[in-house]
Amino acid sequence: MFKTIDDLLADPHGIAGKPVLVREDLNVPMHDGVVSDDTRLLAAMPTLAELADHGAKVLVLAHFGRPDGKVDPALSLQPMAGALASVMGRHVGFLGAPDRHAVDILEPGSITVLENTRFYPGEKTNDPALAKQMASLADFYVNDAFSAAHRAHVSTEGLAHLLPAFAGRAMEAELKALEIALDQPEHPVAAVVGGSKVSSKLDVLTHLVGKVDHLIIGGGMANTFLAARGVDVGTSLCEHDLAETANAILDAADKANCTVHLPYDVVVAKTFAAHADHRTVNVHEVAADEMILDIGDAAVEALSDVLKTCRTLVWNGPLGAFEYPPFDRATVALARTAAALTREGTLVSVAGGGDTVAALNHAGVGDDFSYVSTAGGAFLEWMEGIELPGVKALHR
Repeated sequence: MFKTIDDLLADPHGIAGKPVLVREDLNVPMHDGVVSDDTRLLAAMPTLAELADHGAKVLVLAHFGRPDGKVDPALSLQPMAGALASVMGRHVGFLGAPDRHAVDILEPGSITVLENTRFYPGEKTNDPALAKQMASLADFYVNDAFSAAHRAHVSTEGLAHLLPAFAGRAMEAELKALEIALDQPEHPVAAVVGGSKVSSKLDVLTHLVGKVDHLIIGGGMANTFLAARGVDVGTSLCEHDLAETANAILDAADKANCTVHLPYDVVVAKTFAAHADHRTVNVHEVAADEMILDIGDAAVEALSDVLKTCRTLVWNGPLGAFEYPPFDRATVALARTAAALTREGTLVSVAGGGDTVAALNHAGVGDDFSYVSTAGGAFLEWMEGIELPGVKALHR
């Protein structure tokens, strides 16, 4: 069990006037010095505001880009203080070279962004000396960055062993959602796993067949499984060298009583482009010069019926080439079905990963799922059953 901000605020001595290091994910996209997507800034708001409103001196730790342990002015977090201030509607300061004296003179209730943690050579190696130096700045540590929790860095893991450690509001929500989705889910459970390559999600698929009742495979990955079952997929993206691996996963699913759903009708085209000439055919009717770019309507209808029998859904990856209409139809249709079931209260739906978030927003249902994680690598590693260092360190 991990402690949350509720436990921190229950401290009889209070946190007013005390410095708190808060690890956030501020690694947001920038264009010409302006934040182009403030999703992660918005996610950081509740924790930062709550701590500041209780009088803490909030010190924000975050990384930006990949400076590889070297100071790179182009990757400074100083502009992020202004961006965070705009989102929060309150002043946010910046400390480039913090020490305890500089922290001590900060006002209670202030929010201050510290410099890019990856400017420090010891950050990524979880150097004990750097961890001790950072820990000397504060009395408490809060980790609110699930998306970085799969890294055992000083700011994500090391500090949790040197200071009283707590999960921030975003981290707390993420962990509770993931626990509901796979750790202690209500069955039947369905998982949608899409994307281009089986090789990138081998461990995910292998882990899921032992955890879920229905495994729905889409995207280019489905082509590899179809080919492994003897289907001619034409010029489709396909990892033919993984046929044996795909069959092993299917066999493992059979033994675990997990039903694997592969498309039996597909949308094909001769060119990979938006609005390319296309047709819907049975998987056994794909021509030698055609590629599979989406799942067909009949398969989507059948998958929708499957979701109607389920109580829990985990989703990672699109079903087709959703960036290129009309090959977004299957992803949009199934996402809307899942959203409707969620709104009705019959399905708990948890989704994660960059492409997945984009696909759900494209379908107009990003706000209708029970929980949508913006984490990429951390979400995938959780789906693989890996214990994340940043999360493990909070369980004390």
